[in-house]
Amino acid sequence: MSPQAETRDQRFRISRHSAVVGALVNTVLAIGKILFGWLGQSQSLVADGIHSLSDLLTDALVFFAAHHAKEAPDEDHPYGHGRFETVGTLVLGGILIAVGFGIVWDAVERLFAPEQLLLPASYTLYVAVFSILANEGLFFYTRHLANLIHSDLLRANAWHHRSDSISSVVVLVGIGGTMLGLPYLDAIAAVLVGLMVVQIGWNLGWGAIQELADAGLEEPHLKEIRKVIGNVSGVNSVHMLRTRKLGGHAMADVHVQVDPWLSVSEGHRIAEVVQYGLIDEVELLEDVTVHIDPEDDEEGPSCAELPLRDEAETLLSSLWSDIDCYQSRQRLVLHYLSGRIDVDLFLPISCYASQEEAEALKTAFQSALSGSETFRGVTIWYG
Repeated sequence: MSPQAETRDQRFRISRHSAVVGALVNTVLAIGKILFGWLGQSQSLVADGIHSLSDLLTDALVFFAAHHAKEAPDEDHPYGHGRFETVGTLVLGGILIAVGFGIVWDAVERLFAPEQLLLPASYTLYVAVFSILANEGLFFYTRHLANLIHSDLLRANAWHHRSDSISSVVVLVGIGGTMLGLPYLDAIAAVLVGLMVVQIGWNLGWGAIQELADAGLEEPHLKEIRKVIGNVSGVNSVHMLRTRKLGGHAMADVHVQVDPWLSVSEGHRIAEVVQYGLIDEVELLEDVTVHIDPEDDEEGPSCAELPLRDEAETLLSSLWSDIDCYQSRQRLVLHYLSGRIDVDLFLPISCYASQEEAEALKTAFQSALSGSETFRGVTIWYG
């Protein structure tokens, strides 16, 4: 099994475990809060129970998204299935917004109809305390798992558990205040719980939308990436660094500037070191594409219009065909730099008669390029 496949499998196992534990706890909380809230006449506790019931759906979404996200890349999904987590988070956020507005609507209706306000029973206080403790436990447990596998979906679900805990605190205050003679507090607490649910849903949904729109990594991660690349021998600078999130991991493509006279194989080796160094040292990165540049192509003149080798050799032959030894050339090396082409011309040692004749030959080749807008200069090598 490849390291990527092992990572996906581990993410699924941990996400599945988190979803199962969350579902069991939320089932107990939902049944308990709705039942005792109804029997004890606490509107805010019933609303909190509905909130916990919605958590069961989010746990199912976590399981569904994690199951599909673990699948390996295929022909239809060459970058993998990590976005299933993102889509699951977006759906989760939408559901929470709808649930939250429903809770607020019902509570406001009761506030404007005082005869519908109820006096909660004392035991509903203990149910609210139990909910607080259970949700805090779920929060710390799920957040721990999220940090293990760098899952935004699990992290979002952890904060969802924390929002449940906070809403239960509000319920506790509302029930207690109502029992002390402030009948509106329980309904007001229900409104606050609903608004909290809406806010959590919005935050989750907006983050997922940003990821689907290919928002990049935050600056601390970008700084770490630049630092890793800068420590690679042979790298002169970094530019055009682009990143995007994909479920619980990220992808990057980057232009790395090296010395302009390196061989293709040495440039490729530097790119390999950059690529695997980033994947090994930056935990979020799972896929990196490195483009090697001989110069900063964001600032210098573009070489996009310059001819490729076949056309360039034809042009050189038209300029140099009458010069001695050109027909005996061993090879040509073309350097595309700053909008022009520099040429390395390799000639046999028999063409080197004397220093003076070598200088004259160099002058002849260079003079033939003087009117060219394509070629800048020539360096002659003998061997």
